[in-house]
Amino acid sequence: MIVDDSKLQRKIISASLLRMGYEVREADSGQTALDICEIWQPDLVLSDWMMPGMDGIEFCRAFKALDREGYGYFILLTSKSGKEEVAEGLQCGADDFLSKPVNGVELRARLTAGERIVKMQSDLLDQKRIVSETLEQLRKVHDSLNQDLIEAKKLQQSLVREKHRQFSNAALSFILHPAGHIGGDLVGYFPISKREVGFFAIDVSGHGVSSALMTARLAGYLTSPSPEQNIVLTHGPQDSVVPRALGDVISDLNRIVLDEMATEHYFTVILAIADMETGVVNLCQAGHPHPLVKRKNGQIEQDGPGGLPVGLFPKAEFDEFQIKLNEGDQLILASDGVTECPNSQDEMLGEDGFEKIVCGLNGLKGANLLETLVWKLSAYANDAPFPDDVSAVLYEYAPTKGI
Repeated sequence: MIVDDSKLQRKIISASLLRMGYEVREADSGQTALDICEIWQPDLVLSDWMMPGMDGIEFCRAFKALDREGYGYFILLTSKSGKEEVAEGLQCGADDFLSKPVNGVELRARLTAGERIVKMQSDLLDQKRIVSETLEQLRKVHDSLNQDLIEAKKLQQSLVREKHRQFSNAALSFILHPAGHIGGDLVGYFPISKREVGFFAIDVSGHGVSSALMTARLAGYLTSPSPEQNIVLTHGPQDSVVPRALGDVISDLNRIVLDEMATEHYFTVILAIADMETGVVNLCQAGHPHPLVKRKNGQIEQDGPGGLPVGLFPKAEFDEFQIKLNEGDQLILASDGVTECPNSQDEMLGEDGFEKIVCGLNGLKGANLLETLVWKLSAYANDAPFPDDVSAVLYEYAPTKGI
């Protein structure tokens, strides 16, 4: 667009530009040029500085303020060459200057430079548009995945069928707190008989979907009360259901993971069978943190054989051991998300810190104890998100009167 109150000047410049191959519009004033810009947006503007009414400076400001998609390159035509005038032109938004009378060679050079700027701006807008569209697509994918993960979390939480289960002589409570939407921890129980109950705590390596899928498969091996669907159980005399040797059970799980599951994941586990009449609990520990026993008098015990994780070594052996509980004793099976929880100085809680927290939970039972445990753990972490899944099983023994 050529803007000049001199018709002769417009025709001279217009003729040169038409020969160069440009599409040209003319305007005899700044206001006329703005009216044209409403229906036709020029990429390059050549405007005289000194014009009656709206001068070139005012027109430049108005042109730069237009709502347009691409960049408009503005060249002021002027006989002024002082530093103050040049500074004023730049401040109003002018991109370049041409001295009058206009030299054809210089005009071509300035327009070529302007074209490069306009093209770069156009390319940037195209890239910005592509980025915006890509980000919008990613946002939609993220929202979809996030919704899927929320649903997956609900399904995983449903694997823990009950947060608390009361028996005549004992009680079980559970807590599962994934570090993200879904995690690799699993806790649960399975009834065996009026006298015995089985329960377990599992921690699959890693986090996220693949770990959660493995916990779901493991749940299928451990949660059913039927010997046909629970790897721990078998048929006994007179159609009774009895538990198998726990070391053999975990050996079978180790074989299944290594031979049948195409995964690099492994897991730690404590598997327990509790006799609710005698208080005896048979356990098998495979790489999981030691079970913690809180006696009725407040004494804390943490011990176990440790053992190897499941799914790493084909010939690994797993030993069964026994804990004798008395009336009022509590047994906690917690994941390493508890003992390895860091504080702001990146210091892990450890077994001693775990004992200290449990010692402060006197008088608490059931779900209240586990929820307070997680609250205390969060305080130790200065309310930072847990870096690992936190889960625990609480078994409380209270013969004759229940809990």
